[in-house]
Amino acid sequence: MKTYQVVGIGNAIVDVFSQSDDSFLEMMGIEKGIMQLVERERGEMLYGAMKDRVQAPGGSVANTLAGLGNLGLTTAFIGRVHDDVLGNFYARSMAENGTDFVNPPVPGGELPTSRSMIFVSPDGERSMNTYLGISSELGPDDVADEVAGRAEILFLEGYLYDKPKGKEAFERAARLCREAGGKAGIALSDPFCVNRHRDDFRRLVCELDYVIGNEHEWEALYQTDLSTALEQAAQDAGIVVCTRSGHDVVIVRGEEEAIVPVTRVVPVDATGAGDQFAAGFLYGLATGQSLFTAGRMGCVAAAEVISHFGARPETDLKALFRKAKLI
Repeated sequence: MKTYQVVGIGNAIVDVFSQSDDSFLEMMGIEKGIMQLVERERGEMLYGAMKDRVQAPGGSVANTLAGLGNLGLTTAFIGRVHDDVLGNFYARSMAENGTDFVNPPVPGGELPTSRSMIFVSPDGERSMNTYLGISSELGPDDVADEVAGRAEILFLEGYLYDKPKGKEAFERAARLCREAGGKAGIALSDPFCVNRHRDDFRRLVCELDYVIGNEHEWEALYQTDLSTALEQAAQDAGIVVCTRSGHDVVIVRGEEEAIVPVTRVVPVDATGAGDQFAAGFLYGLATGQSLFTAGRMGCVAAAEVISHFGARPETDLKALFRKAKLI
């Protein structure tokens, strides 16, 4: 059996990109800068309205795994796709990028492979409209003992909690990983996701080894200002990571605190910034770096991905880490 340095579990989504301006978003009733779940009919309508579409394998956790693969770690992804054109494209692309896609495409059934229509504004903001499709059926039966149970680090996405079966898959994977001595953690995903599952997430913060969120997610979780929220989180969680747009990253483990400076840049496309921050941070965690160095790795990886179109790195991240004197 293979031991993986990082295993991710999340929604397997094909990202479909198109550039658009604010007037288009308003006309289409798209809320700028956030992820919205859409039903199949609206998803098909938005897909049809996209000009010059570009597609890529996506999903928050899968994007993070692509960054970790770029960095040379052994990775696997637990996800669910249909045996259709997009599903086979997704599975093939993950394997080509060095991540084991451990669940084969599912034949039969009516639900197609999930896709997210991402409209990128001139200021780099992305407005995501996600039709979950077959990934919403991800359940505990999709979590193999020999995958989750042989992960040194397990990375989960909060969006899985939107479906009961996803929640069960999530908790089974975390239990298998931690019982075998691995570390399990979560990305809070977005403030709306936090609001939908606040009680469950408050419990998870106390049970998992690390939690990654931005300032709005932490404020939503504890329903208070950021400083108070982080003080409470530090008492509850193993490692608390808080990213803040254009500001220092705060990482706390018990009494230990690291304040990681961020170099502000104008993004070409902000898609994947949080996902690649997680990749850099988890690489640091997996290789035994200090909290500060892991945070800096996250910032360097995030800066790379917002410098170009798309949610996955196009440059050798290790080379960037060497240039920044992190390795």
